[in-house]
Amino acid sequence: MSASTAMPDAAAETTPVLSCSPVALRVPGRPVDLSLRVTAPATGSDLPVVLLSHGHGGALNLSSEDGYMPIAHRWAAAGFVVVQPTHLSSRRLGHLWETTPGAPLFWRSRAEDMIDILDRLDEIEKDVPLLAGRIDRDAVAVAGHSLGGFTAELLLGAGVTDPDSGQQVSYLEPRIKEGVLLAAPGRGGDTLNGPMADQVPAFRTIDFSTMTRPALVVAGDQDDSQHFTDMGPTWHHDPYHLAPGPKTLLTVFGAGHLLGGVQGYDAAESAQLSDESPRHVAAIAQLTAAYLRARFHRGDDAWKQARTELTTGPGAVGRLETK
Repeated sequence: MSASTAMPDAAAETTPVLSCSPVALRVPGRPVDLSLRVTAPATGSDLPVVLLSHGHGGALNLSSEDGYMPIAHRWAAAGFVVVQPTHLSSRRLGHLWETTPGAPLFWRSRAEDMIDILDRLDEIEKDVPLLAGRIDRDAVAVAGHSLGGFTAELLLGAGVTDPDSGQQVSYLEPRIKEGVLLAAPGRGGDTLNGPMADQVPAFRTIDFSTMTRPALVVAGDQDDSQHFTDMGPTWHHDPYHLAPGPKTLLTVFGAGHLLGGVQGYDAAESAQLSDESPRHVAAIAQLTAAYLRARFHRGDDAWKQARTELTTGPGAVGRLETK
């Protein structure tokens, strides 16, 4: 984005944003169309793209293109085109699981959804009103929460062994330049010793040593995923510690797996897990938007300002590490 079209982060909260759904892509071999939501600022050109992969939560709609508005809206207001697919693992498509290979996690299909989106950005741009000619195809990031974080890890270069075939698999996508991992899974092997570990066999062989693309790893210091591992909340730090740099780790104080409720406004599942915090959501939205702006708009000072405001002093919402 040129200096003339860059948008100050301070204006993000009042910037008009357009959201369009469903945008349907027919994909050969997929049992249903790939349905998307596209959210973008009302004005501006040369806009970077963020592909946002939802988690595998229990809600019908939050785990779909209709979730994650607290962060999708903020990223769009900060100058990004946010594209959210409804993966086959979404609960709203649960009626397909009994007859569709790969259920219920569809870990391969999830990564392939993102690649299909990048292959068809021209079509998406034409189908979304007022978006034609405004996308910068050389500026692409991937973001994901929970299982969506695993999808993002694969696209950023993490390797995995297919539990069915035993073959090494790589979904490294060269068009993706940056990543934001939200409560993403960590190491596999014997560390996965919880009661649900056998339900995620693809997690067991993840190899972070090949995940070389830059990324911001966001983890809650109360995110103790005992159903997968007894390692504690630091399991979600692994994409930072085990992958080569450049990486940044944001540890959010007092946040659990839903990071305060990033998956939706006033979400019941956040309250049920005692992980509802508008302050956490607002801080994560601001910090992640500022991080992305700093990565794609060199010289933008929003990241420096957000770090100072939110991660220093007695009122800090979290701490940052960088390598």
